[in-house]
Amino acid sequence: MADLPEALGPLLREARARLTAAPVEDPALDARLIVEHFSGTSRTQAIADPELRIDRKAIAAIDTALRRRADGEPVHRILGYREFYGLRLSLSPETLEPRPDTETLVDAILPFVETVAAREGQCRILDLGTGTGAIALALLSAAAGAVATGVDISEEALKTAMGNAEALALAGRFTALHSDWFEKVSGSYHVIAANPPYIPSEDIENLQDEVRDFDPRRALDGGADGLDPYRTIAADAAGFLEPEGRIAVEIGHTQRNEVTDIFRLAGYALAGAFRDLGENDRVLVFQRGKP
Repeated sequence: MADLPEALGPLLREARARLTAAPVEDPALDARLIVEHFSGTSRTQAIADPELRIDRKAIAAIDTALRRRADGEPVHRILGYREFYGLRLSLSPETLEPRPDTETLVDAILPFVETVAAREGQCRILDLGTGTGAIALALLSAAAGAVATGVDISEEALKTAMGNAEALALAGRFTALHSDWFEKVSGSYHVIAANPPYIPSEDIENLQDEVRDFDPRRALDGGADGLDPYRTIAADAAGFLEPEGRIAVEIGHTQRNEVTDIFRLAGYALAGAFRDLGENDRVLVFQRGKP
């Protein structure tokens, strides 16, 4: 084990130096997250009491975490959780790490969810490929009249999503369903939402190391052209969507025209297009096409 300082202030400085030398993209932030998480301290404590002593067990855990981060493992994989839409979501190897750009989907569809819930007393949401439950749970947390079913092909992902729902006191409005897309889905929904795999198969190896090596492959690989999941959703959604319902999907930033065409040919009209934090096309919302 490296000889890390026992006082909080010097420990933070040494952690930052190690990650700077690695190098990682944001060494100061990652060092702070690691030290605070494994030592149980806060930013306020680091400022007010930099000589606070940290026990050796915590220092050993910090050392291990710093080594993992220096080797390329994403910091939130090391911590075991990620913040999304103000919620702390636990991660597992079978779940995609939810990212800020996906919050665009929540913002895009939330007004519709609230409107339906106010009008009908309930808004039913189907979250396809739910992973950590990020999209469904963010919508449930923001709209008291919403209920959601999270679908995933991975049993481990569903356990993670259900655990997150329980931790957030949302389990009473969240159902986990093991299904390959719509295979075992029943009922009708006001909203069908998905952040599906949309990377073309041959492009997987060109992704950032932290994505390629640590996000589950089947949560990334969208087939030869990256569009297979959209074809599945567009082809099968009609049997599960309320007449005035909406389908909201995240897309790759170059896929707007192709995805729009897929849904148009299946009988849907574009109801809205939304850009992410980087001003890239990121979310499309569809409704049944007008006759």
